[in-house]
Amino acid sequence: MILASHTKPALPANPLLIRLLMLWLSLLLPTSLLAAVPAVTAANPPPAQLRTVSYDGRSVDVPVDNPGNPLVLMQTSAGNIVLELFPQEAPETVANFLGLSNGTKAFIDPVTGTETMRPFYDNLVFHRVVSGFMIQGGSPTGAGDGSPGYKFNDEISAVSLGLDKMLVLDSNGVPNAVLGIRSQQDFQQRVLGPLYRSLNITSQQQLDIRLAEVDQKLRELSVQQNLEMLGYHFRNELQSHAPVKGVIAMANSGPDSNGSQFFVTLADTPWLTGKHTVFGKVRIGQDVVDAIGKLAVDESSRPVQPLVITAIRSL
Repeated sequence: MILASHTKPALPANPLLIRLLMLWLSLLLPTSLLAAVPAVTAANPPPAQLRTVSYDGRSVDVPVDNPGNPLVLMQTSAGNIVLELFPQEAPETVANFLGLSNGTKAFIDPVTGTETMRPFYDNLVFHRVVSGFMIQGGSPTGAGDGSPGYKFNDEISAVSLGLDKMLVLDSNGVPNAVLGIRSQQDFQQRVLGPLYRSLNITSQQQLDIRLAEVDQKLRELSVQQNLEMLGYHFRNELQSHAPVKGVIAMANSGPDSNGSQFFVTLADTPWLTGKHTVFGKVRIGQDVVDAIGKLAVDESSRPVQPLVITAIRSL
């Protein structure tokens, strides 16, 4: 899964708070995650330098943020993609991706259950393709499940993404677009429930007594604080890229649950900000990524014709 699922039951919304919610319900974001969402994160700066590499039997100048950053070649049945990775922003994530790609990092074989070491991504598939959103790969079973047998933590800077300055609600009571709120139930589960728990409010009676306090806390709550209430941990000593079109990021099932699965974005995805570690950017082959994004898929968003990752190797 790309998006974390938060399904714990929460207290029912107080009728007075519902009046606050009704304002933003009238302006509610479209129910589809793929709908256009205002770009609330600053665009990542364009690469300012070039690095010459041997690619397709010729020397090619690749635009990069930093000539010292590793480049990888992702070979697929639809064509080749060159990615610049960001080890200064996501050191463990980049090391994990390179180790699995090049076959230098051990993992648990999903078939035998034994530890092995070989190029992990060779001949896996893009198992999930959502037009206008992203393409996802790295499942060892090819079915969207499975892992390398371990998990590791997110590497995301809330401060560099501006999440510490963004409020959950604007002055009109509308939820910030980075939260991806699609319904009153979403707001209840992702914002109100965690806020109640942080204030140790466990009953409707307590909520009624402390309603003014809750309302103030809600109006002052930053996106960073909200995500921390949901279990996310931030590494503010790092820098982070925003999840704009063409980045590669870790797929997960919630905070600190990274393994081998990744996705490459087909558009800006501000509602993923702060929830997924961005660790690289497409530098050659965005047309290939876009073409994969237009493939025919079944009801599970799986390409009808398998799209194979032949290999991923360092350049």
